Amino acid sequence: MTFNIAPDWKKKLNDELEKPYFKELLSFVQQEYEKADCFPHPDNIFKAFELSSFEDTRVVIIGQDPYHGYDQAHGLCFSVQPQTKVPPSLVNIFKEVQQDLGKSIPAHGNLQHWAQQGVLMLNATLTVRAGQAGSHQGKGWEKFTNAVIEKLSDEKENVVFLLWGGPAQKKGKKIDRDKHLVLNSGHPSPLAANRGYWFGNRHFSKTNAYLKEKGKVPINW
Repeated sequence: MTFNIAPDWKKKLNDELEKPYFKELLSFVQQEYEKADCFPHPDNIFKAFELSSFEDTRVVIIGQDPYHGYDQAHGLCFSVQPQTKVPPSLVNIFKEVQQDLGKSIPAHGNLQHWAQQGVLMLNATLTVRAGQAGSHQGKGWEKFTNAVIEKLSDEKENVVFLLWGGPAQKKGKKIDRDKHLVLNSGHPSPLAANRGYWFGNRHFSKTNAYLKEKGKVPINW
């Protein structure tokens, strides 16, 4: 089993990748994939980094676990494979995009086109056992993804960080707010959205307004 991370990210994270905890993490992940069904497919564990290079990343969305159902997760937070029914949280994301920007709701839930525009779609934990939400938490992924966020914060400027819900906001505590735009709201899950914590946040138009202000190309959400 091989773990491939995009070259420019590998260069930026080389010190982190050599740390004992990360090697132990990869060993744990390999054992898990050998003895149980796990997601996403090994080729897609680092898909977010493959589609959004360090150089091109201008927006970061932070999720939690990958989806733990079959034919869902493919390495991008909130996104599902094209043939899969759109999950409730993503339905609410699309509804907010529609209300905010007047765009039509897509027929599928694959967000690869966001990632290809420089949106790093980063889960806090990059793997999970089938049917067992949170099963790979506390094994080292969180430490690794914190290092990714800090690297972006420290070495780039004018990145937009979208932090939806309490766990994402906790992961964003060390982002330098003087250099970057950080937008917080409730999680798009039905529980939070129906209580008024999601709809109307206008994160998508706010992101594009900031990018334009900084001379960057807006995202085609």
